[in-house]
Amino acid sequence: MSRFRSKSWDEFAAPGAPVLDFIITVCDDAAGEICPIWPGHPTTAHWGMPDPAAIEASKIARAFADTYGGLANRITAFAALKISSLDHRSLQRK
Repeated sequence: MSRFRSKSWDEFAAPGAPVLDFIITVCDDAAGEICPIWPGHPTTAHWGMPDPAAIEASKIARAFADTYGGLANRITAFAALKISSLDHRSLQRK
């Protein structure tokens, strides 16, 4: 996990950036922000999650566990979708 990090969307808008099929943002603070027009127009979704690092120190371990659990559930459901049988709008809704 040490090689993973939060990334600015600027990294993916630059020439030579990887092509993305899906973009999922998770920061609650970003929910109201305007996202850029992504190259290739990938499917986008926002899975708002509170920032566990912003929780008071005595509750931080539980906050990270809750966030991990919430993301794990959503990722499991997403991975189970039959993506090839869904059109763009249906995929966005699910």
